[in-house]
Amino acid sequence: MEFYNNTNQRFMLVYFRLLSESFRFALNALRNNKLRTLLSLLGVTIGIFSIIAVLAAVDSLDRKITKDLSTLDKNTIYLMKMSFGPSEIPQWKREQFPNVKYDEYIYLKGAMTNTDQVGYQIFTNRESIKYESNTVTNVNIVPVSHEFIDIQGLEFEDGRFYNESEANSAAPVTVIGYEIAKSLFEDAEPIGKKVRLYGQRFTVIGVLKKKGSGLSFGNNNDTSAFIPVNFARQIFGDNNNSVVNVIIFKPQSGVDMGAYKAEISQKLRNFRGLKAGEIDNFFINVFSGLTDMIDGIISQMNIVGWIISGFSLLVGGFGIANIMFVSVKERTNLIGIQKSLGAKNKFILFQFLFEAIILSVIGGIVGLLMVWIIAMVLTKALDFEFVLGMGNILLGTGLAAVIGLISGILPAISASKLDPVEAIRTGM
Repeated sequence: MEFYNNTNQRFMLVYFRLLSESFRFALNALRNNKLRTLLSLLGVTIGIFSIIAVLAAVDSLDRKITKDLSTLDKNTIYLMKMSFGPSEIPQWKREQFPNVKYDEYIYLKGAMTNTDQVGYQIFTNRESIKYESNTVTNVNIVPVSHEFIDIQGLEFEDGRFYNESEANSAAPVTVIGYEIAKSLFEDAEPIGKKVRLYGQRFTVIGVLKKKGSGLSFGNNNDTSAFIPVNFARQIFGDNNNSVVNVIIFKPQSGVDMGAYKAEISQKLRNFRGLKAGEIDNFFINVFSGLTDMIDGIISQMNIVGWIISGFSLLVGGFGIANIMFVSVKERTNLIGIQKSLGAKNKFILFQFLFEAIILSVIGGIVGLLMVWIIAMVLTKALDFEFVLGMGNILLGTGLAAVIGLISGILPAISASKLDPVEAIRTGM
């Protein structure tokens, strides 16, 4: 048993020595052919850069979306005349659906069971907000009822949201996003200041915390202004097709969503006087459906990124294989001498295999470094955090090693099988 262990240890030492000498030979070969090494790096560098850049961008977008939507309950329901996703109802018929009305919101608020909050919102056009000589254009105006703060969980830098009394009386008050406050007031205190919107004066009662670019149905709270929905109703009326009205439901925790949606449908159908057999002329959109759709889009973006970047990696792999075959041909004489002096086939095989893997890994590291630099630059230049995660770093390095292994295996095998006499003769 002891003899077997000693023999096994000696074998491992010899094997380790073989690997280390092969590794040293590979490094020397790369150092002695700097131009060829550089050209070989380019293909793998571009390939790894392409894949990791796409994956890092998609991951960063996914993280940002998840963070922005974390304050919203996935069971939140949006009752409106439009659908979040595809519908079997023809478009011409959907265009005839009426907007939900404020009196329907009042009715459902009192009639629905198992409900935490019911809110009302109007999606309308962007406007300009003025304060003295300062103007902010393209502001996302968000007319909502007072329950919105409990539904969406807004966070405040300063001030507060309007209360039920202010909302019901259509008080001219507004809560503005962080960027709007900075643009209008700079370093001055915004609370209590009067701004002009829709040709009227609004008192600023709150400023939201900065969130950065995010997803809120295509809008950003930093550049939004919230006003009481009843004020907007005075401007647009209740039968204006240029705006979209929404009733928002926040069900109680643990409620059966199927039964809850059925209750909304039944109560609204009764209120609208829809007869049996008539289709619903409204859509009950569950927020989780939107997040599932977003997840599907992100998955598709990942797949497209892999396909496009895969071609770059393929080209890089062919480049390494080509360079390695050239390397074998150039060093045929040296291979013959090494074999005549007792070098085993494994030594020659590992020598060229390591050369291909090292070459590819260096190219991959350069590609990762480029992604990291660009991510830092874009994070500073844009209000969006690009993240190069450890998972993507390991993936990029692993992919580079695999590409080197696959690209170098055939040249390495051909080099290891050379006849020493023929190799020396050919090299001469």
